[in-house]
Amino acid sequence: MERKRVSMTGKITALTFFIIVFSFLISGLFVINNILNSEEERITEQAMLVAQTVGKLPELPVVLEAQQLTNKQKAATLKKTVRDVRTTNKADYIVVLTMDRVRLSHPKEALIGVKSQSNDLDDAFTEHYYTTTAKGDLGTVVRAFVPVMNNKHEQVGVVLVGYQLPTFVDIVANLRNEIMFATCLSLLFGTWGAFLLSRRMKRELLDYEPHEIAKLYIERSETFNAMHEGVIAIDNHFIVTIFNTKAKQILGVTDDDLLGQNIYDILPDSRLPEILDFNQPIYNKELLINQHTILSNRVPIAVEGETVGAIAIFQDRTDVKKLAEELTGVKEFVQALRIQNHEHKNKMHTVAGLMQLGNYREALQYIQGVKEEQDQLQTFLHERIQNQNLAGLLLSKVNHGKELGIIVEIDDQSSLEYLPQALDFQDFVVLLGNLIENSFDALQLSPSDDKELLISIDQNDQVLTILVEDNGIGMSEAQLARIFDNGFTTKNSQNHGIGLYLIQDIIKKAQGTIEVESTPNAGTSIVVTFEM
Repeated sequence: MERKRVSMTGKITALTFFIIVFSFLISGLFVINNILNSEEERITEQAMLVAQTVGKLPELPVVLEAQQLTNKQKAATLKKTVRDVRTTNKADYIVVLTMDRVRLSHPKEALIGVKSQSNDLDDAFTEHYYTTTAKGDLGTVVRAFVPVMNNKHEQVGVVLVGYQLPTFVDIVANLRNEIMFATCLSLLFGTWGAFLLSRRMKRELLDYEPHEIAKLYIERSETFNAMHEGVIAIDNHFIVTIFNTKAKQILGVTDDDLLGQNIYDILPDSRLPEILDFNQPIYNKELLINQHTILSNRVPIAVEGETVGAIAIFQDRTDVKKLAEELTGVKEFVQALRIQNHEHKNKMHTVAGLMQLGNYREALQYIQGVKEEQDQLQTFLHERIQNQNLAGLLLSKVNHGKELGIIVEIDDQSSLEYLPQALDFQDFVVLLGNLIENSFDALQLSPSDDKELLISIDQNDQVLTILVEDNGIGMSEAQLARIFDNGFTTKNSQNHGIGLYLIQDIIKKAQGTIEVESTPNAGTSIVVTFEM
């Protein structure tokens, strides 16, 4: 049987009731404690005032000094006077003592005429005025001590006046009507206010209960996660409110808890905040985000006419992009990767052979040398070549050259920050890839044992210059005159003769220039220049 849920109104009302009761309890303790302290001060002052009044009665010194009267006779004489004063001032008791500490008056008749053994009487017999608080038969009592003086300013006795302090229960009992009225009034208005607050909150929550909102939130999250498209949403402060599972997969984001983070901390190049700046949707825009090519629709989120965030819905276009790159010549990457894999296997065989021969130190040195060489090249390409596709192309060509027995050297002053506006990186891949492949072909036909290829990419604010130079078989004057003709080739094989033709088209499109210098059996140098 499903347990019945308490409504939000019931929860807020119950919480309000608890807060009011708890607040009254705490505040009541402080208030009653203050009342007790105030009562004690008031009663202390009243006790001292009554004691002084009794001590100054003119007949009291006369009775205390009367030598012809016994203590019982003195007590009988004082009984009415003391009773009248006690009744008038509502004192709990008034005790008159002789200098021998004999009680001449007391609430208990049995103690009249009996000597007092109280320890707090000593100072009273030395003409001191003071008060004390002590527990007695009547409860906690405030007692005032006043010496009785005669006309000669000689002490002849002591007056002790006692008032019982009210207890906590007494204070509550005295204030029960006020407490009940204040409590009922507070509970009434508190419950009414809680009801109005809960009703207003429910209207703002579209009449949903909290558990219903939680259920909707979970369903919404699971719906976004089930979508085949990536979905990212941010608010006006660039804080991520939606980041579904598909978006993480497409963009290669591994963090689990992304909600509440700033979009710039997760994806600095998301281009989503610009939707908030321009407040205009952008549809079917291809973007490169976190090294992933996506097709994105970015739309502002408006509530009641006010923009409160932005959402991006996108699909992965990496595979489609790869197909396009295949058609523009980037399929050379695949071949280069195969070559690199083959080279890696050869290196592993070398390491395995050294270890089988027991040459562990040589194996370690070999591994370290290979790693340092690879790391140095990768670091250089990462720092100097800003386009990662071109950096990958150069890395693959270096590895391909090793496979072919060709030393491929990249000028250490090379750098590339951006391409000319008329070129995209597919054009640049076709251009550079074909220049390098032509040099590889020429070097493979060369009988020389030292086959070298130099690549240099120099860029400044005015020009971009590409140099590819080899020491291969070179070309004659007649061959140089036809190198840009479609189908012309110096190799005796198929699938050649279009590389330089495609390069010339790219150069014309970008209004660049190409210079070729070649010497038979000495090598070829090609320089391509573009204005920035």
